[in-house]
Formats: sequence, structure tokens, C-alpha cells
Amino acid sequence: MSELYIGTLSGTSVDGIDAALVRFSPEPELIATHCAPFPPALRETVLSLCRPGENEIDRLGQADVLIGQAIAQAVQALLAQTTFTARDICAIGSHGQTIRHRPKFTPAFTLQIGDPNVIATLTGIPVVADFRRKDLALGGQGAPLVPAFHDAVFRSAGRDRVIVNIGGIANLTALPGGSATVLGFDTGPGNTLLDGWCRQTTGEPMDRDGQLAAQGTVRPALLKALLQDPYFHALPPKSTGPEYFSLAWLQAHLDATGGGSAADIQATLVALTARTIADAIKKIPAMRQPEVFICGGGAHNPQLRAALAAELADCTIQKTDALGIAADWVEAMAFAWLARQRWQAQPGNCPVVTGATRAAVLGGLWLPG
Repeated sequence: MSELYIGTLSGTSVDGIDAALVRFSPEPELIATHCAPFPPALRETVLSLCRPGENEIDRLGQADVLIGQAIAQAVQALLAQTTFTARDICAIGSHGQTIRHRPKFTPAFTLQIGDPNVIATLTGIPVVADFRRKDLALGGQGAPLVPAFHDAVFRSAGRDRVIVNIGGIANLTALPGGSATVLGFDTGPGNTLLDGWCRQTTGEPMDRDGQLAAQGTVRPALLKALLQDPYFHALPPKSTGPEYFSLAWLQAHLDATGGGSAADIQATLVALTARTIADAIKKIPAMRQPEVFICGGGAHNPQLRAALAAELADCTIQKTDALGIAADWVEAMAFAWLARQRWQAQPGNCPVVTGATRAAVLGGLWLPG
């Protein structure tokens, strides 16, 4: 019997809401997709809330409701492309918008907004949300969560594979070809610094097709300084966020090294993302020349792809499209899968990845009635 679930996600790049309709029978099949850009004013509010500092509670509360409304509208637009109605959908898996992720604080916490009460009421569909905090309560990092989905759909019995999601933060999932356990963690900045620097220096929301980076030259002294950050040398389990790898973090290194042109800095940030991903892959135990599959927004940046290929010259690098799931929709599908796991009372985390004391059913359930 097939089941329909919807996965929604607004990533740390804060560029929009992805919604994916997925049929499980039981293998996942992508039926329809919709991407809803954030209204500029709401995007700026979210970006300001993501930056450490004094954040007004009123703005946070309103953004929680507004993002819930935006997610509901994205779901409605998604269903409008199909012949399905709300009654056909088992549940929506809503990740929400991460505002802060502090797994190393005492006590640790993570905060995603996008009120599931609003989503359930406006769509008439049950909503599974708040996926991360159960894992944190069990001593884990609460992230990354997608390795469990990667393990379920991308593992090959005879081939070592690494799945790299290059969103605002980059994360990888190592899938050994044998029976060895999955490994996963955040490698560091993906697009967050690339987008932030481009936005600050050009006014554009992103470096489309890597055009700014292509005009620059990597600054070796700056790259060396950036790579010395302790996060890159910490052992997993580990996770991070844009509140750590922020423009303030970058500026401190620019002040210390003398910086360079906007294009040179962008080229150096591309090199940083590629190097930290490649270094993480090279350190995976007992994996030699794995097949590397990339997904997320960074998979479309030709400068980043070229830099990653140069760093991993002995590995084949392809988009996850080659495995049957489009690179843009892996994460949204993952949250549809996580909603299904919750609906069926099955675990959604990988304790070896997050550091939680045990596997657990993730997320709460919000009903429309």
C-alpha cells in the first residue's frame, strides 16, 4: 500500500521554502515539488534573528506565525499542481526555519520556528515538527538528521559512497559498502559564508553560477587562517550553524590577515568549503576512493564543484540525480521520510551520527482538528 507524505524545509541559506510530495510504496518516489521564495521583508527578519545579539521577542513570535503561514501556502501551492487533496496526505514533515543551533552550550539547545499549529490549521493536514530537540534531550547534537534517510535510500551493498549536502552548512554521510555503520556530521560552512559575503559586497542574495568567485584568486594566508578553526579538527559527532560561521567570524580573520578584493575573498571561501569537505572525506576510516554524490544548492555552483573535484581527484563526483533523487530535493524528501518514521513510531535519528544515547522517535504531532 502506498502512502503520501509532504516534506518541507527552509534551510540555513534562508532563500525559500522547499516542499516535496513523496509517495512511499515503500520506496520513496518524488511526485511533485514547489519552491516558494521568502518575501524579502520576512527573509531579512529571519536573517537578523539568526545573528547573535539582542533579538526582540515580539519579532521572533511574529516570524514564527508568518513562517508557519508561508509553509502552509507552499504546501497548498504544491498540492495545486496535482490531483491530490489534503485528505490524501498522511502528514506533513515540517523542519521549520532554524534560528539558532547551540549543541555545545550548557544546556544545549536548538530553535526552529514555523508554528505547526498554523500549518495544520491552514492545510487541514496533520503536521510532524520539532524533529531535533528529542535527540538533544538524549545527549545528542540534534544534527545532522538526514544521514538516516541517506542510509535508507542511498546505501549500496558493494560500493563505498559519501553523500554531501551543501546547504548553508555542509554535511556528509559516509555509507560503507559492507555492513559497517553509517557516519555523518557537519563539515563546516557550505553556502552560508558565500551567500553572506556576496550579499554584503554586491547586494545580490547569492553568487549565481560562482561568477564573483571566478573573478578572484584564492588568498593563501587567509585560507590557512580560516582552516585553523578548531571546529574543522574536532572529532564527530559534531554539528554547527551560521551563527558560528558568520560574517563576524570571517571579518575577524580578514582583519588579522589583511583581506583582499571582494572576488578574492569569495574565491577563498569557495576553497574553504571545498577543502573542509574534502578533508572530512579523506579522514573517513577504511574508505578509499568512495563514490561522492552531492546535493543541495551548492551542487549547482560550478566554481565549488570544480574546487571539490580538484581536492578529490581520485574520486568520482556526481549529483544525487544519478541515484534517482534530484539534488535540489533530497532534504525535503528526507523530512517527508522523517514524518513517516514518526507516523509509524519508528526511530528517525542515528545515534552514532548525533551522539544521542539511543535511537528515538523524533518530532511531535499537531492535528488540524
